[in-house]
Amino acid sequence: MRVIFMGTPAFAVPTLAKLVETGHDVLLVVTQPDRPVGRGRKLTPPPVKQKAVELDLEVFQPEKIKTDEAFERLRSLAPDVIVVVGYGQIIPQRIIDLPKHGCVNVHSSLLPKYRGAAPVNWAIVRGETVTGVCTMQIVKKLDAGDVLLCRETPIGENETASEVMERLAPMGAELLVETLAGLQAGTIQAKPQEDEASTYAPMMKREDGLIDWTLPAREIHNRARGFDPWPGAYTLFRGKRLHLGRTEIAEGEAPAGAIVEAGAALVVGCGGGGLLRASEIQVEGKARMRAADFANGYKPAPGERLGS
Repeated sequence: MRVIFMGTPAFAVPTLAKLVETGHDVLLVVTQPDRPVGRGRKLTPPPVKQKAVELDLEVFQPEKIKTDEAFERLRSLAPDVIVVVGYGQIIPQRIIDLPKHGCVNVHSSLLPKYRGAAPVNWAIVRGETVTGVCTMQIVKKLDAGDVLLCRETPIGENETASEVMERLAPMGAELLVETLAGLQAGTIQAKPQEDEASTYAPMMKREDGLIDWTLPAREIHNRARGFDPWPGAYTLFRGKRLHLGRTEIAEGEAPAGAIVEAGAALVVGCGGGGLLRASEIQVEGKARMRAADFANGYKPAPGERLGS
């Protein structure tokens, strides 16, 4: 097929590579402009652009996709399909209507659940044990188009959002190629979504990561996993922000936010029952460290409270 690819993050890279590998004619790669990154604010191309350059594909980086210039650039290429994976801008209707097979999106949830910007994160936060990827036709309403194909995968009890995304990215690539073959052959039966069964996964905010120690340990653990790597799960310790890295649930009871043990893991009481164990710690302004190094350096005392 003659394909225009629209995507930006690392999650989209395997799909772009798979399109080229399987012989599709990628006419153009549309991605977000280069942005300043890190403390040095160095102008950095998005992962999709880096891969496109490696594959010797033409790249287009409009600040806004809804302009006449952008529309004419895409229209002139006469694509059979536009593939969208985490592009980061709303696709205007006139672009949706351009290709014969429409705009096909790879979405990292089992639609209609978790429509929105952060489906994997919120699925984990809300305690889901299964997730997956779907391909769907893009329509004007957010993530509400007809579903083409889906594939499920379990979520491990201690698996983080970034780890799940690493598994879903190649799954999405395989599913997209399978979807294009089905569209070309006319063998795919698109299925309308049930709006009443939909849930929403909004863009995350920094304050989402603030730990409420009155919650049960499992809920805090899910939030720590779901908000990895950003905004992370954090609390206050001696007036400084303290990020908890990898966490686990342990049996026992202690007052909410009270340190039970500080050694190979930092063990903290949770108000709704259970204990939370964190094996990695990051103190504000410092590099991430093992819990044992944190204990040796800061010597937190049993009973000392986090969160105030």
